[in-house]
Amino acid sequence: MLAGKRILLIIGGGIAAYKALETIRRLREAGASVTPVMTRAAGEFVTPLSVASLAGAKVYTELFDLTDEAEMGHIQLSRVADLVLVAPATADLMAKMAQGHADDLASTLLLATDTPVMIAPAMNVRMWEHPATRRNAEMLAGDGVRLLGPEEGGMACGEWGPGRMAEPAGIVEAVRSALAAGPLAGRRVVVTSGPTHEPIDPVRYIANRSSGAQGAALARALAALGAEVVFVTGPATAPRPAGVEVVEVQTAREMLAGVEAALPVDAGIFAAAVADWRVADAAAQKIKKAPGGDAPTLAFVENPDILAAVARRAAGRPRLVVGFAAETTDVVANATAKRARKGCDWIVANDVSPDTGIMGGAENAVTLITDAGAESWPRMSKDEVARRLAGRIAEALE
Repeated sequence: MLAGKRILLIIGGGIAAYKALETIRRLREAGASVTPVMTRAAGEFVTPLSVASLAGAKVYTELFDLTDEAEMGHIQLSRVADLVLVAPATADLMAKMAQGHADDLASTLLLATDTPVMIAPAMNVRMWEHPATRRNAEMLAGDGVRLLGPEEGGMACGEWGPGRMAEPAGIVEAVRSALAAGPLAGRRVVVTSGPTHEPIDPVRYIANRSSGAQGAALARALAALGAEVVFVTGPATAPRPAGVEVVEVQTAREMLAGVEAALPVDAGIFAAAVADWRVADAAAQKIKKAPGGDAPTLAFVENPDILAAVARRAAGRPRLVVGFAAETTDVVANATAKRARKGCDWIVANDVSPDTGIMGGAENAVTLITDAGAESWPRMSKDEVARRLAGRIAEALE
């Protein structure tokens, strides 16, 4: 799977450094060679001996080591790999990368490299959510660095939320996708998925039955063809795909912001079931039911139209914009009208009437609507729909 590929692995100083050991093992099992670099802080969590034993290679730690400079200078070390992988990427290391600092071996290698770079962030949830870290992440993504995660879950500090480093299996899959010589290699794609939740009060919200399964399958299929995928997802039940950058959102406005932050892209695939309306003034406290009282009156306002906003951009419009239309009547007619109204290139339409079992199910039956007309596909698994659509997208971007 990764036979002959050379990975320069930079291990940052965080508790998640222990996952680097399993990552090395899996990378080598897949056929890759691993050259490890450790920051000084990383040595507080895992030993160079453990890393070297699993990598079967020398561990580099110091910038000013004359022996190493004679054997392999830091400039050469930064450029002989097929991919530079930073796992874990701490908040400090991300800040150095974003600002171009070079005060140790790891940061110097990252500044000197002309090799693709992928990072797997890992830190406390508050550190990840801090505006400075978010700015740094956006800056790195804009510089072409691939971000993998972080994932949501429990942390060593006892807190819960986004900040966990991606699991080794997911990292290896992401490396495979990044190095794949597929038809979408070098292409960047944004995919939206899942429902949005529009709050009524802190307890209640407006949503729909979308599981996010089709969007997740599309992200996986596009990544398998070599694309760099930014996956902007609402609170879906479907597992998040490995090997892609995942952006978690709740509302339509947050989803729009996530999409805009991902631009520019070669293609935008808008599979999310975005709520058309939101409550104008969501209550700050739970709305209480008064005994014998009237039901509350909710005033609604229209949510931003993410598909139309991207499709009608005057500058920076993706080469291909694909929308989805979930209909219950007159599927092709309604979807064709939607395509014209939104200004997108393609519409993928399906019938989500309750008796179809499609919304929330494992299968889909779609009609692809383009300039050439309507092309109906037979009912098949959502994974197969994703593979077929990804293939068509690759053809369109050639």
